[in-house]
Amino acid sequence: MPFVHLSSEILSSELQLLTEESYTTNLLAALPIISKEEQDALAATPAHPSSLIALYVSFFVGNLSEHLWDLTWPASVAMLHPSLLPVAVVSFFTKFAVLIGGPLIGNLMDSLPRIPSYHRLNLVQTVAQLISAAMIIYALKTVRHSTISSFLLQPWFLVLVGATAAEKLASLALGVSMERDWIVMLSGINRPIALAQANAMFSRVDLLCEVAGASLFGFLLSKHGPATCIKLACALSICTLPLMIILGHLINGLSSGVLDRSFPQTWDKPLTSSSPFNMKKIVEIGLNAIRHGWMEYKQQPVLPASVAYVLLCFNIALAPGAMMTAFLMHHGIAPSAIGAFGGLSAFMGVAATFLSANLVRKLGILKAGAAGLILQSLFLTLALAVYWSGSISMPGPLFLFLSLIVLSRLGHMSYSIASIQILQTGIPSTKANLVGTMELSIASLAELVMLGVAIVASDVRHFGFLAMLSVSSVIGATWIFCQWLANPTVERSLFAYDPDF
Repeated sequence: MPFVHLSSEILSSELQLLTEESYTTNLLAALPIISKEEQDALAATPAHPSSLIALYVSFFVGNLSEHLWDLTWPASVAMLHPSLLPVAVVSFFTKFAVLIGGPLIGNLMDSLPRIPSYHRLNLVQTVAQLISAAMIIYALKTVRHSTISSFLLQPWFLVLVGATAAEKLASLALGVSMERDWIVMLSGINRPIALAQANAMFSRVDLLCEVAGASLFGFLLSKHGPATCIKLACALSICTLPLMIILGHLINGLSSGVLDRSFPQTWDKPLTSSSPFNMKKIVEIGLNAIRHGWMEYKQQPVLPASVAYVLLCFNIALAPGAMMTAFLMHHGIAPSAIGAFGGLSAFMGVAATFLSANLVRKLGILKAGAAGLILQSLFLTLALAVYWSGSISMPGPLFLFLSLIVLSRLGHMSYSIASIQILQTGIPSTKANLVGTMELSIASLAELVMLGVAIVASDVRHFGFLAMLSVSSVIGATWIFCQWLANPTVERSLFAYDPDF
């Protein structure tokens, strides 16, 4: 009898499956056939266009304040001591915090509701920036020339290091959530053309913020002292905080609450469930987050493209940033010229968003990325040759040196835009924050290594050695990506809209 009962259950299950298959077949047969033109039009239409516009506005507001601060604090700290070491130390520990905390933050972002997390991170970022500003203003008023060892052990400097690290960690989490998660949900997971257009617009907004931030920085520093510039940057951050909170609710409301969904955490209990005094449990969860993030990161099908991006992060010398700003300040370059350099670099990135669109249309997403890397390698090699010519102190060679770095941003941003879509396509949405923050953590490790070298070779005369290492890393990234592109085992099915495939 048990056998007969079991047989009847199996027969009933098979009949149910046949019924469901017949229903699915009839339903698919009844659906209208969509033409190729209609499919392309659907793929190019974002799922929530109004929410995307609000997301662009939110990204612009937040990034403008952040870019202004990223230029203001290194220039102010560089005025406190005639060495690259203070800026390198702050940057070093900032990258170290991202390396350690990035995977844990990414895991939490994947397991917690999006909108509340977004508001908390904005608040943390603003408060950390205000603390950093207070420490720098205090130092500008009280610190006099001293030995580097006593300078680095000052209490205000230690607080500055911690606050800057917290600010950058919050900024990283916000950037990853918007660029790897929110934009995919609002564009439509299965709408690749709309996603490509949204990525290009995101890059344009980011680069326009760089142009505006660099221009504002140059104007303020040429008209006012560093303390006034820091106060104005803080005032901008305070004003943008309530606006960011309002825009967060607006984005979610216009998308009919699509961002309310959070992904369940399956590998461990979230950190929020642990007692804040249970340090052993917190460390254990943190180590598990790093281990889990590393396993997920190295198993992604588009790993070589991500490794190439990480190698580009070794370039801290020949790119607009804290080290280049400190180098130009010690080289006697006017603040307005430094601001113009940063603005032109960002403007070249804006041009790259249009160039990359044409490259993707003609070459496909993978070959467009390779073209951007080759272009960047070429211009940075020429810039290094100009630097090693020994005439960098003269206006003509210095102008040529900076111009080549500006032109290299054309290739850098072309690859950045291509790599973003490669990673968005190859990484499941349920792991977007975890893998994205893990990638940025590894990128921070690359910058950490270079900043460690910069701390050892903190004399401005050793800048050429840092520049040589930077160029070597870009060439290495180009070689790895091109080797992956030439490999027939590339996951070509991920790029259905690539004309080559």
